[in-house]
Amino acid sequence: MTRGGQGLARVAVVVRAGAAPLWWLGVAAAGIGAAPEGLTGRRIGVLAGAALFLIGAAGVALVRRRRYAALARGAARAGKYDVLQDRAVTVRTWRRGHRWWLLLGWAVAFGSAFAVPAAGGMLLAGLGTGLRLKAAWLGRLERDGETLLWVRVDWLDRRGGRPAGRAVKGLRGTGVAAGDAAPGGARRRTAAVV
Repeated sequence: MTRGGQGLARVAVVVRAGAAPLWWLGVAAAGIGAAPEGLTGRRIGVLAGAALFLIGAAGVALVRRRRYAALARGAARAGKYDVLQDRAVTVRTWRRGHRWWLLLGWAVAFGSAFAVPAAGGMLLAGLGTGLRLKAAWLGRLERDGETLLWVRVDWLDRRGGRPAGRAVKGLRGTGVAAGDAAPGGARRRTAAVV
């Protein structure tokens, strides 16, 4: 990075990076975990899992919203020499940094099925859903402000996460056409050339 530029990662992409792995690992753990009767029986396990899914999704989607909103309000304009990180690089960094946590979460969710069938997997899927909902909320924030939100890469934790953590002093903003991710962190759909 020349002339004082900083590497910037999209906030919504960092938030959304864990949604798909958590969802699919949760679905797999819940599906396989529904096979054993467990200590509680399948019916109670699935009902408990549904409650955990809703609690996990709501908790993750709502936590730290005030912090994100405050950082978004104070976002400074990105500099001319700032380097915008590709969506794929941000996602890959997050997933590599959290791979052992994801594996451990899946193992715990699968193991818990022998006590409460499917519940652990449904909780894991709920956490993934919550991350997707939070990224969608950030996308609405970006569209309303007509500004994409970016965080300095060196302010993320060593696993590439926590875009609103204590180390983050502020966010940067660009126009909505910048980067390769749409508001909310989804892959930008390019218009077909006719």
